[in-house]
Amino acid sequence: MSMTDEAPRLIERPVAAAAEPQAAEPPPAAERDVVFRSHDVNVYYGAFRAVRDVTFDVPKNEIMALIGPSGCGKSTVLRCYNRMNDLIKDARVTGAITYRGTDLYDERVDPVEVRRRIGMVFQKPNPFPKSIYDNVAYGPRVAGQKKGLDDVVESSLRKAALWEEVNDRLNDSALGLSGGQQQRLCIARAIAVGPDVLLMDEPCSALDPIATARIEDLMQEIKQDYTIMIVTHNMQQAARVSDTTAFFTADVRSENDTRTGILVEVDTTQKMFSNPADERTENYVTGRFG
Repeated sequence: MSMTDEAPRLIERPVAAAAEPQAAEPPPAAERDVVFRSHDVNVYYGAFRAVRDVTFDVPKNEIMALIGPSGCGKSTVLRCYNRMNDLIKDARVTGAITYRGTDLYDERVDPVEVRRRIGMVFQKPNPFPKSIYDNVAYGPRVAGQKKGLDDVVESSLRKAALWEEVNDRLNDSALGLSGGQQQRLCIARAIAVGPDVLLMDEPCSALDPIATARIEDLMQEIKQDYTIMIVTHNMQQAARVSDTTAFFTADVRSENDTRTGILVEVDTTQKMFSNPADERTENYVTGRFG
């Protein structure tokens, strides 16, 4: 049984089954295998509520795009799914997020194991100042793997569509790669530890159109093995690559100039871009604001 098919063992002892939140108008269970269920999720920084009332499901082996104007909490929500917000002082998450039936925020869950299973690729390529080989092998080495690293490195670079471009210079510095190659290297580095999910926070915003197209093609190729969530400001990109889209906007309070992100609607990408249910979504995807 492969790692991605195996029930997650994020905690050492059994957990009582949590009540599973329901997304609005969910499809029959037989149609989709759900990886994440989120119900009434709120994110606070101290007393300030940055995001409120987020409820949706993320299906297995699909790409979900989170879209919306700047400051609406898309990246904040994305970071909830591998507990990166834990690293921010005074940040806390309320509500329920389950990963394959396990409460991600159960006190017995190991955040490090969460981040191994739920990898992340950031907006700006961030290769380590090491060789191409050592970048990809870094995660497995930290996990204690000593044998088979050559196979892991090659397999990960192939999945990231980078092997043919770098196989004859694996000992060269990763910093000598182009921006697009560096981003694909970061994807290979995330893949190398055997994740189930890839979170991508605007992974193409710093790339040229050719490199962007390579990353988009790559996402389509690897979604058969991974579930992908992507934050993007590029409406055309969301329409091209995603299966499901969640639209967020911001509730602005003029009296204290604060912005709280809110989820407007979630649906198939085709419907969101052709016949959204909410006028705010239509105004955004058609360029009337944002």
